[in-house]
Amino acid sequence: APAAVANARREAAELAKVSGTPASDGVAAADWSYLNEAVRKERFDLDDAALRPYLELERVLRDGVFKAAGLLFGLSFVERPDLPGYHPDVRVFEVFDSVEPGEPNTGLGLFLGDFYTRESKRGGAWMDSLVVQSGLLGEKPVVVNNLNIVGPPAGEPTLLVWDEVTTLFHEFGHALHGLLSDVRYPSQSGTSVPRDFVEYPSQVNEMWSWDPEILKSFAVHHATGEPMPAHWVDTMLASRVWGEGFSTTEYLAAALLDQAWHQLTPDQVPTSVDDVLPFEAAALAAAGVDFASVPPRYRSTYFNHVFGGGYSAGYYSYIWSEVLDADTVQWYAENGGLTRENGEAFRRKLLARGGSQDPLVSFADLRGRAAEITPLLERRGLV
Repeated sequence: APAAVANARREAAELAKVSGTPASDGVAAADWSYLNEAVRKERFDLDDAALRPYLELERVLRDGVFKAAGLLFGLSFVERPDLPGYHPDVRVFEVFDSVEPGEPNTGLGLFLGDFYTRESKRGGAWMDSLVVQSGLLGEKPVVVNNLNIVGPPAGEPTLLVWDEVTTLFHEFGHALHGLLSDVRYPSQSGTSVPRDFVEYPSQVNEMWSWDPEILKSFAVHHATGEPMPAHWVDTMLASRVWGEGFSTTEYLAAALLDQAWHQLTPDQVPTSVDDVLPFEAAALAAAGVDFASVPPRYRSTYFNHVFGGGYSAGYYSYIWSEVLDADTVQWYAENGGLTRENGEAFRRKLLARGGSQDPLVSFADLRGRAAEITPLLERRGLV
């Protein structure tokens, strides 16, 4: 929190220069998004329309998502048009595991891709298990990834924006958690892990969308085959750090406010609506995140995550998963990156174990120690 707030204050000073406001007056919270967009356009402007021709869905899927899974885990994917999905848009792939020469290549499970938006489908992106892996029942996994990509006109390619590319990799990280599960009991299979751990493998899988070998494989013009210009990639990488002071601070303010509410005893809970804002102010000050220019992402009176969405005292789980993720990305870098040896270690020591043991034991088995926060601070430009 101290590092995030310090960085947010530095960002506020830069935004004040853009607006011509004296730094001593600060930046109004209501003006932050407008001013931030002005800076982003000046420094990191990349038009989605220019990127789209280089990000075609089929190429991203096969030469990006599937290729990374093949290089890491030895997986191969064969589309099965003979297997009908639950909707005509759903594509079914049989997933095959690597085998020794001469051994039969038996299927590991099925992966369903439901990529397009439709009227009967809820928004967002998610993974679900239709069948969970179980040694006890002899069941192989059947997992589905859902996105909400707008379909193209008939006969035209499906062109993505970069956020949709990273979402595709992210949700496939969840799919891998389900597909590579190797446990006895279905209740411990795949993504059946604590809420503050479940996003970790999916966030790790996002790293391969930025890997130079994978990126050059899928980021090519759908019509000409030309690679995406290198300076565009550099610009996207540079833009990842800008604004992290704001985004980390507003998130942490909400997460720490959640903790403050759920640490109250019954007799400490405010009894009047007039007491809510003073309680918030005191809680944010005590946590060191009381920066008026960057209020909490959610205020108490509309914090659905923790009062109606199942995240009671658990909103911190997003960034805790990223602590594990950033530390694992560093582990990959220290050990040679995109290799079968690394993929096999990540699979056997962590993905395969699901909820069959304490996930932090699995993490320590992989990393050789408990998680550290420094890689996350470095990733977010907070050091």
